[in-house]
Amino acid sequence: MIKHLGQWLEKLRQKWQLQSGWQVIAILCVFSFAGSSVVLLRPLLFQWLGFQADTPWLLKACAYLLFLFPAYQLLLLGFGWLLGQHTFFIQKVKKLSAAVKSKRKQE
Repeated sequence: MIKHLGQWLEKLRQKWQLQSGWQVIAILCVFSFAGSSVVLLRPLLFQWLGFQADTPWLLKACAYLLFLFPAYQLLLLGFGWLLGQHTFFIQKVKKLSAAVKSKRKQE
């Protein structure tokens, strides 16, 4: 199992064009911290917006996308900076923003 983990980390290192396996681990930690933070922020946001259990799911989904998606991007940059991987995440956020913008133009 450890051998497979090492192979997986090496594939990610090559795919992301990183210098070391430690960078891969730091980046995976950043994704984990940012994702967990958004999960913790969602109930606070929904409470602040006054959402209840009977609030339509479409309204909740729209609020999630409008508020928490940008928050996730900022959290990636913040945690990336804290763990010394800000350059990697700046590039990822730029790519994601470009993809969203080009999708809007197609519509």
